[in-house]
Amino acid sequence: MKRNINKTVLYIVNIIFGLIAIAPILYALAISFMPPDQIFSYPPKLIPKRLYFRNYRDALNAAPIIKFILNSFIVSLGVTVGQVITSCLAAFAFSFFNFKGRKILFIVVLATMMIPSESIMISNYLTVGSIGWLDSYKALITPYLSAAMGIFMMRQYYLTLPQELYEAAKIDGCSSFKFFTKIVFPMSRPIVGSLGIYTFLVTWNQYLWPLLVTSKDSSRTVQIGISMLQFSENQSFGLIMAGIVMVLLPSIAIFIFGQKQLIEGITSGAVKG
Repeated sequence: MKRNINKTVLYIVNIIFGLIAIAPILYALAISFMPPDQIFSYPPKLIPKRLYFRNYRDALNAAPIIKFILNSFIVSLGVTVGQVITSCLAAFAFSFFNFKGRKILFIVVLATMMIPSESIMISNYLTVGSIGWLDSYKALITPYLSAAMGIFMMRQYYLTLPQELYEAAKIDGCSSFKFFTKIVFPMSRPIVGSLGIYTFLVTWNQYLWPLLVTSKDSSRTVQIGISMLQFSENQSFGLIMAGIVMVLLPSIAIFIFGQKQLIEGITSGAVKG
């Protein structure tokens, strides 16, 4: 009986904190469907009296939001695929290959996590600008194709795999690349999914780097382009919230559909590590 009560209390507390966490999103969704007279009414209204779709139409006319979303999706997908590939391959080398200086090299990789990204942003910008990559997908994707966090995450998982498995495969004539693609990578799908979702969401929410390397509407991402909905002479909160909701929907959908994979990856690493 006591155990059931504790479980019920835990569920209630989780629901309360969950509602607190999503309350701003729900309020933004409600405002996006409110007409201007209801948004500025007092006392504030939490539920729209009728669905006012003009905010969404005006938002689409005020800025090319669909193009911004497409740019963000391409950039986030490119960075995610790149980081998954480089992280898995580097982690495989650090886990299964014995070469001179392996530990020192891995420490150097981990040390890069202590370097703030802002401190190398100007040098990256000068490099990208010198080769003519500004206002392009290459400038947005290339600097983030590898990350020490992903390498560390995958290496810790690969260390849980028995070394004898690799030695047996080598005796049977299996090459290292084939062992990676046929055995190691399929076994690490949960942690790969976790890394992929995390990378996608982080890239989707990037602001400073896209702001620095893009100046044209055709190459801007959603986090930069959404500011175009706010005009100094016209504070249309319904229009702004409609744009924000459209920008949030893809990342929320990715999280919802990948939630199981994300939890499995984190749990797998925690249990086996």
